[in-house]
Amino acid sequence: MRIEFYDTTLRDGAQAAGISYSLADKKQIFSLLSSIGIDLVEGGDPASNPKDAEFFSECVSPRLAAFGSTCRKNTAAECDEGLNKLIATGAQTVCIFGKASPRHVSEVLGVSEEENLGMISRSVRFLSSHGRRVIFDAEHFYDGADEDMAYAMRCLECAREAGADTLVLCDTNGGTFPDKAYKLTKAVVEAFPEQKIGVHFHNDAGTAVASSLAGVSAGARHVQGTFLGFGERCGNANLSTIMADLMLKSGCERTADLKAFTRTAHAVAEISNIKLDPAMPYVGTAAFAHKAGMHSDAVLKDPRTFEHVSPEEVGNRDSILLSEVAGRSAVAKKLEHLFPSLDKSDPKVKQILDMVKRMEMKGYQFEGADGSFVMLAERVMNAFKPSFELEHYCIKAVKPDGVNAAEVAIRVKGEVTSVTETGNGPVNALDKALRAALAKHFPQIEEVALIDYKVRVVDPSAATGAMVRVLITSSDKRDTWTTVGVSTDIIEASWSALTDSFEYKLTGRGNVV
Repeated sequence: MRIEFYDTTLRDGAQAAGISYSLADKKQIFSLLSSIGIDLVEGGDPASNPKDAEFFSECVSPRLAAFGSTCRKNTAAECDEGLNKLIATGAQTVCIFGKASPRHVSEVLGVSEEENLGMISRSVRFLSSHGRRVIFDAEHFYDGADEDMAYAMRCLECAREAGADTLVLCDTNGGTFPDKAYKLTKAVVEAFPEQKIGVHFHNDAGTAVASSLAGVSAGARHVQGTFLGFGERCGNANLSTIMADLMLKSGCERTADLKAFTRTAHAVAEISNIKLDPAMPYVGTAAFAHKAGMHSDAVLKDPRTFEHVSPEEVGNRDSILLSEVAGRSAVAKKLEHLFPSLDKSDPKVKQILDMVKRMEMKGYQFEGADGSFVMLAERVMNAFKPSFELEHYCIKAVKPDGVNAAEVAIRVKGEVTSVTETGNGPVNALDKALRAALAKHFPQIEEVALIDYKVRVVDPSAATGAMVRVLITSSDKRDTWTTVGVSTDIIEASWSALTDSFEYKLTGRGNVV
């Protein structure tokens, strides 16, 4: 079974709240998606804005598709500006949408049903006559079928007769359930047995992936969506999920590089300036993460016990999360890379596990703080030799400009170094002062950048006296690690997380798997 996948991240995805692509962003994402084997990547609507038009002038590829609409009412196709701009892109594949809902025809377009059919026919015929492959998106098809199935089918027939290569059934409002998606898609497939039928679902009812799979089961051989599922309102069908589902589980021909999916997903998210959902199927950081003691123990014995596919199939990896529900096997697995000769039955393993559980009761969290776990394990194993000792730190707030000053004094091999720095807030000042003091003894500290800082209230009922948890993520461009500190004093919690972060770098331990 060969399915054609059509990605609309650069157009439908760009309509998501908070997304704004530069021309360079669009070119990067196009390169990423086409390189992993997405059949067609929609570049945008050249008639809607100059950026999309410029994108097509700079990007040429057989995988590139241009998007537009049927001609305007009372307009000949050859005189329609939008259709001519589609031709001008040079894209060999064009996708145009036309109304398949009587309600939209009368209330949105303000034309008769016959005129709408004429607009579809004239537009498709014009584009086909210029040698373009035409994909016709029947907008609001599933809702239109509820209103008047016969008319919705006539819209498809007009597009087919005019030369459309592919007829796509669109759930533009995103409210169609999978059972209806299957039933209506199957009816179209049976009515047009020689035609390629596609589906395009939005996720307003949370069923876009399921409905897309139902459409394929009904005979659709073209699927549209966005690679990470984001788009207008609640988003579009998630192609990374659909493609992995079909290629790994449903016998679909593997036309894409699945092993590059996770890397590509994170790259697209980064360019889009969004945080990738950790729980996103296949590509999320938590997609193959195991926390419960019984689960992690079983996975360590046989990954198939709690992993529906191998994470390597999609370029991801499994991880064992440490927490108060972790078992000895999970801790032993974490310790393998730190202490290869350590046996799982060693009492130190249980001692570390007990320490994790006690500290989590106080508000610590180690499942996302592997750096601090390294520090904890080394201390219990008597393998930790501190790189520096704190003499004192002092923070002063200077009003009215709000600048903070931090003085930090540390001892390294008997030598005391004291540095005072100002910063945008007490934690920033503390970070800068400690960093400057350490850099005098350890030049490699200059490589470390703090890339994330999070504060969580552990017990909100205690109000301003609550325990807070600080998570700091640092990177030296080769390795990334997270450390945690907990205290009723946010400065003390931040100091604890900061010192662990720098000690992690100075130990040279590297990532714990």
